Amino acid sequence: MALSWFLFLSLVITSTLLNGHSSAAQDDRKTYIVYMGDSTKDEVSMSQLHANMLQKVMGSDIAPGSLLHSYKRSFNGFVAKLTEKEAHQMSGKEGVVSVFPSEKQELHTTRSWDFIGFPQQVKRSTLESDIIIGVIDSGIWPESASFDDEGLGPPPSKWKGTCQASANFSCNNKIIGAKYYRSDGLFEKGESKSPLDSAGHGTHTASAAAGTLVSGASLYGLGLGTARGGVPSARLAIYKVCWAIGCQDADILAAFDDAIADGVDIISVSLGSTAKDYFQNTIAIGAFHAMRKGILTSTSAGNRGPDLSSLTNFSPWSLSVGASTMDRDFSTSVQLGNNKIYEGASINTFDLKNKIFPIIYGGDAPNTTGNYDSSFSRYCYGDSLDKKLVKGKIVFCDGYTLGTGPMLAGAVGVVMSGGAFGKLADTFPLPASSLSLEDRAKLYVYLNSTRKPTGSIWKSKEKIDKLAPYVPSYSSRGPNPITPDILKPDLVAPGTYILAAWPPYISASRLEEDKRVVAFNILSGTSMACPHASAAAAYVKSFHPTWSPAAIKSSLMTTAKPMNADVNPEAEFAYGSGLINPLKAAYPGLVYDIDEVDYINFLCGQGYTTKLLQIVTGNGRRSCRKGSNGTVADLNYPAFVLSASPLESINHIFNRTVTNVGSPASTYKANLVAPPGIKITVNPSVLSFTSLGEKLSYAVTVQGTVGKKLVVSASLVWDDGTYQVRSPIIVYIPT
Repeated sequence: MALSWFLFLSLVITSTLLNGHSSAAQDDRKTYIVYMGDSTKDEVSMSQLHANMLQKVMGSDIAPGSLLHSYKRSFNGFVAKLTEKEAHQMSGKEGVVSVFPSEKQELHTTRSWDFIGFPQQVKRSTLESDIIIGVIDSGIWPESASFDDEGLGPPPSKWKGTCQASANFSCNNKIIGAKYYRSDGLFEKGESKSPLDSAGHGTHTASAAAGTLVSGASLYGLGLGTARGGVPSARLAIYKVCWAIGCQDADILAAFDDAIADGVDIISVSLGSTAKDYFQNTIAIGAFHAMRKGILTSTSAGNRGPDLSSLTNFSPWSLSVGASTMDRDFSTSVQLGNNKIYEGASINTFDLKNKIFPIIYGGDAPNTTGNYDSSFSRYCYGDSLDKKLVKGKIVFCDGYTLGTGPMLAGAVGVVMSGGAFGKLADTFPLPASSLSLEDRAKLYVYLNSTRKPTGSIWKSKEKIDKLAPYVPSYSSRGPNPITPDILKPDLVAPGTYILAAWPPYISASRLEEDKRVVAFNILSGTSMACPHASAAAAYVKSFHPTWSPAAIKSSLMTTAKPMNADVNPEAEFAYGSGLINPLKAAYPGLVYDIDEVDYINFLCGQGYTTKLLQIVTGNGRRSCRKGSNGTVADLNYPAFVLSASPLESINHIFNRTVTNVGSPASTYKANLVAPPGIKITVNPSVLSFTSLGEKLSYAVTVQGTVGKKLVVSASLVWDDGTYQVRSPIIVYIPT
């Protein structure tokens, strides 16, 4: 309905005024909505009323095309082309509730929320405003419209945190707490000793999770719509750990320490750690202690894909989130002097207005006075380009560049080949586009076919990605590098081309040479996917405040939308359980719960000693049973993973226990999907519950051979006719 109305509005052509208004006045007209409350049900009289009202404001003759539409079926009002003065006059008319500009709001920020089936009007718990999301990142820009606290009461009584206010930073009822950490005390020149965002990253992730609704948000018209977080009524607690030099482990752990004590409900961490031991990984450590206090930690999987085992966050007690695409895509075309046009990738906000410029190959413009030759200049590194040769031209570079070198050399644009992270298109400080290797070759042929090659770079255009959702190449893949038979990532969420809030003092491209000031920016990465999952977890928590972190995680995993292994060859090691579906996650039917004792038993099986675990838990009575092993298969995880050798005969049993959170009296039947060569049985195959909270156990037996395929995917769905509780079953060959 809204889309059709947008198309209608966009096709309306307002003709010249006949009542003496000047053309300049006509140019000042904008589309306004005049809202007049309830409908009288008399459609004819309302249409006449609207015309009469316009006539009184505009004069005796209504300009043709001024009345665009009348609302008259369910409520009363109309849409008209008005000047600002006329709109003000209309707002004072009897029966008018409000008059406000009509803005294009079809594409939401986060179009991502609509794409995964989570619209603004979903059912929300009255407890949503009591949920606190702790964001460990680069700080926040508190003055963004995304963090307006209008309508929010004081912080929840459980909140125990503080706000490190300063001359340039203050909290409100949205951002209820904020702290910054710099354990070494070594601040760079110009760095703000406050929670003020140092990189833009923290503002972006926080608003994607819990930003309030902001209409008319865009990046120079790209991604135009209403920006919103998944839980717009939730509160934010900010923990700044990232600075110009990066994010120190000491600071990350300090932030966890505070966040857990402060009383947050969900911790969102779009950062990574390379440590290959659970208790040498600050995020895994922090998440473990958060779990013990009933707090789920949502983490980004990493941007090191598509290599296998490239994950940076993979502890079983945290939620590891990979990135998926959505149907929003952007393309940036390159037009050559021979009239050939090639479609590239980037976020290009600059409009060259089809003006043609000379093109020069970077390898032909080395800065020889700076001791650079073509081996450097072809890649457009740093100051490797000769300013005299490059100034005023479009530079063609081999490989991928962020555009700093060409910009400093005076180039008007840059064309490159490939991309650092595949689908991970960047925002550049000058007109730029990244071409495929095939189109790069065609451009190179053109450059060598004429003495004066020319071209232009178009402003990016939005288009529909019909293949979505799929996992882009940059998103890190499993298996879990420490415990391969624990599924990671757990699921995926939208992470590509996400529009969210941005500090005005950090340029769109994050480069000092770029002077553009923006309120919203478009970024891609698992850093953007993580806050989507954090918001979904907060949404579930608002309906079930007593659920454990594992129960919330289970609800997200078992309700995720299955994805296509034909598009993603790494299958579950790319997308985990599937694409997050927060609307269904609030009511999963069954959950796979895990408590601290279960995780300790798991760690015993992983070789951690009794002494170490006693120290970790502070429980001197905790001990590992002798010969404790094989507990990975029996950890009550909502997924089943088994490694095998090619053509090896498999015979493996998994034990699981589910808790009924759906209907008190319900009977679930096991539905299995298995590929050729694999036989899967469930015992028992029927689970009959008589009450909420009841727990029942079952065993899954996997038999057969996998051949030479890297990943073999199967699934188990428990179905009672109302709830479908799905778990992936993966058999894979280690590489």
